[in-house]
Amino acid sequence: MDSEDDMHDAYDADSLDDDFYSGGTPMGSEDGDADYDFVDNESEDSEDITSHRQQQNYTILNIADIRQHQDEDISRVSTVLSISREAACVLLRHYKWSVSKVHDEWFADEENVRKAVGLLEKSVEMPYNRELTCGICFESYPRAEMSAAACGHPFCGACWIGYIGTSITDGPGCLMLRCPDPSCGAAVGEDMINMLTSNDDKEKYSRYLLRSYVEDNRKTKWCPAPGCEFAVEFVMGSGSYDVTCNCSYSFCWNCTEEAHRPVDCATVAKWILKNCAESENMNWILANSKPCPKCKRPIEKNQGCMHITCTPPCKFEFCWLCLGAWSEHGERTGGFYACNRYEAAKQEGAYDESERRREMAKNSLERYTHYYERWATNQSSRQKALADLHSMQVEKLEKLSDRQSQPESQLKFIIEAWLQIVECRRVLKWTYAYGYYLPEHEHAKRQFFEYLQGEAEAGLERLHQCAEKELQVYLEAEAPMKDFNDFRTKLAGLTSVTRNYFENLVRALETGLKDVGPSSNQATCSKSSSSKNLVGGKGSKMGKVKVTGTSSRAAGRTLDDGNLWSCEHCTYANPRSVNVCQMCEKHR
Repeated sequence: MDSEDDMHDAYDADSLDDDFYSGGTPMGSEDGDADYDFVDNESEDSEDITSHRQQQNYTILNIADIRQHQDEDISRVSTVLSISREAACVLLRHYKWSVSKVHDEWFADEENVRKAVGLLEKSVEMPYNRELTCGICFESYPRAEMSAAACGHPFCGACWIGYIGTSITDGPGCLMLRCPDPSCGAAVGEDMINMLTSNDDKEKYSRYLLRSYVEDNRKTKWCPAPGCEFAVEFVMGSGSYDVTCNCSYSFCWNCTEEAHRPVDCATVAKWILKNCAESENMNWILANSKPCPKCKRPIEKNQGCMHITCTPPCKFEFCWLCLGAWSEHGERTGGFYACNRYEAAKQEGAYDESERRREMAKNSLERYTHYYERWATNQSSRQKALADLHSMQVEKLEKLSDRQSQPESQLKFIIEAWLQIVECRRVLKWTYAYGYYLPEHEHAKRQFFEYLQGEAEAGLERLHQCAEKELQVYLEAEAPMKDFNDFRTKLAGLTSVTRNYFENLVRALETGLKDVGPSSNQATCSKSSSSKNLVGGKGSKMGKVKVTGTSSRAAGRTLDDGNLWSCEHCTYANPRSVNVCQMCEKHR
């Protein structure tokens, strides 16, 4: 992105959007008005794609859902293995809450499993003596005041409370608590925790147990958004890792970073590490400063003459160009703004290596800054778009409905447009991280990538401007405007075209730009042909104004309706009265 004038300031808003790129979806209004109804020519394919988009490969769980799932797994294991619920809970914790793993291991070698988790085949009763000696404090107590795990080792109530309480205070390790006797490995179940500890410790233990079900289970993870208490249950091997929580935060299931499709997790990890690392600080210092010849502290010169004085306590005076002592400089060496010694030494190659290193650091820094600034700007624009979307849903949609005498159900195309903007900003942001790590020597791929990125970004800017600025006219109107239906057609069409641009960009990046061969000629061919494929190729769902039975590519030259002409570039149906496409602004 060469210009950032249209970008917006950041707003604090949680991110989250539907996955727009698992399949194309036709845009259209709901009132069936003949002037702006978008008709899809491939309705059966559209229904299949829409159905695919609606099939989530994950489930959002609240605290009650997590507890219900946990209880169901415990009951299932308890019933199948004919053991108590407490024993089933111990088994599931040991095997990371995998019911199938518990069943496999149990039926393969029950004896070893019992030994590993501390489950005795038969419980041992405490000795039937009137008084028993506690194994921790060695005091004697009546048998009724003593308690023991399944192993039968007796301990007094005070020692049990202290032992369990200390374990719970230490953290989730209390979930694998064993008998206090050093020679015994019998498990201490939840029943003893509830019987012997205080209410506070019971609540902590219950919370640890609940969190264990999510954190130890490979099928579930907590939403990483700050303060969110939802968990996500994911279906492995189901394609996209993008997850949208009920708190409106999107993240990648695989790495738990924010959603970053189409960029892979490894690239995202490298990019985030680079943004946090000190390497760019060192590059900046190397590119923009020189070390004091005496104390070696880096000094930045941003204006003034070549006479430099280091800060106290060093106070060494030297020439910025040759780094020699200033006492050896004067009118005969070039004065305050030049250095003859430096120029002579430079011609002899004395400064070649240091200048080369400084130039390399400067180029590296400039390249990183180029990509980072655009990455950050799109993030800011996305946050602003999220704030605008929220404002539209909360207040502006109702206001627009009143001003234009339109039911809110027929204004959903505006929400669709803003959702598309939010998602496209996210994708565009991560394409800059992708571009930074795209090898410099792969010129064909880089050329094709920059072309796709530029086309997608241009389409997004048109959509964003239409949804933000052109809509404002209708919000401020005192009475219904006659051309509102034309605006509806334009915005819905822009949304569809922009979606097609980004679908092609996402698809190309996810396949590693494999359509581009090693030669630059092939890249040029790909570039020239992709213009038509971006929005008019197979699978494009761009609707047309009351035109049915005609594919988007075939409609590139003629339309059944004599009052319309279709743009060669984006296939948008324009009125005959205009010679410039209202969608992509290309001439007829």
